[in-house]
Amino acid sequence: MTLNTTLLGSDGPLITFCHGLFGQGRNWTGIAKSLVGKGFRCLLVDLPNHGRSAWTEHLSFAQMAEAVAGAIRDTGLAPSVVVGHSLGGKVAMRLALDHPDLVSRLCVVDIAPAPYEGMNQFAQYIKGMRTIDLASLDNRAVADAQLEPAVPDPTVRGFLLQNLRHDTSPGGRGWFWQPNLDLIESELDRIAGWESTDAVYRGPVLWVGGAESDYIQPEHEPAMRALFPQTRRLTVKRAGHWVHSAQPEVFTEVLTQFAGGA
Repeated sequence: MTLNTTLLGSDGPLITFCHGLFGQGRNWTGIAKSLVGKGFRCLLVDLPNHGRSAWTEHLSFAQMAEAVAGAIRDTGLAPSVVVGHSLGGKVAMRLALDHPDLVSRLCVVDIAPAPYEGMNQFAQYIKGMRTIDLASLDNRAVADAQLEPAVPDPTVRGFLLQNLRHDTSPGGRGWFWQPNLDLIESELDRIAGWESTDAVYRGPVLWVGGAESDYIQPEHEPAMRALFPQTRRLTVKRAGHWVHSAQPEVFTEVLTQFAGGA
C-alpha cells in the first residue's frame, strides 16, 4: 500500500512520524520543521484510512505497520527514528517489532502495548461527525456549530474538523470526510486492543507520557519492558494525552536529544 507522505529536510538522519486516531501527517508539521532546523529529515505519514492515504477493507496494527515500513523503504534513508502517538504509537511499536532493521530508535507517545477500554468517546465523535449535513453545508462555521452538541470541547472539535475537506472541482465530491468513518467505527474495539506478538525490539525506546494523562499505568510496565527491554520513560508536566501539542518545545527538545543518540 502506498501512503500519502511528506518528506521535510534535505540532510541528516530520518525521523518518521505516525499520528493518532483521526489525525494526519501534517499534525506533526510544526515539530518536524523545528527538527529539520536541527539537522534531521522528517517523514510525515498519513496512516491508512486517514488523511490522503488509501482506504482499506480491514484494519490491523500489523497492516498499518507494513504500510509505514514501505514508506520508510521508499525514502532510501532507512533506518529511521520512529515516533508514534496513541494509535500511531501502537503502529510504531508493531513496526519496530516486525521490522527492527528499519527502526534505529523508537519514541512512543502516551500509549502502551495493552488493550484499552472506554472507546465510547471516539464512538461519540463519529456519531457527531455523521450529524453534519454535508450535502447542504455552506462553510466550516456551520459544520462547527452542528458538531458542537456532540463535541463541546472546541479544541477537540477543531481537531476533528481538520478532517473535513471541500472538493470544488467540476463534478467534485463537495464536502466530505477524509477518514474512513465506517471502517474506524466498526473496528474501534480492535483499535482499542493490542495484537500480541512474540517478537522483541532491542533498540533504544523512549516512552513519553503526559503528567495529566492516564493512558500509561504502572500495570503496563511489564509488557513494555518484555517487548522493549531498552525502555526509558519520561513524563512531561502540564500535558495530557496530546503531549506534543500541549508542550511542543519540551517535546521537540526531548526528541532532538533522543534522536541524536542521547
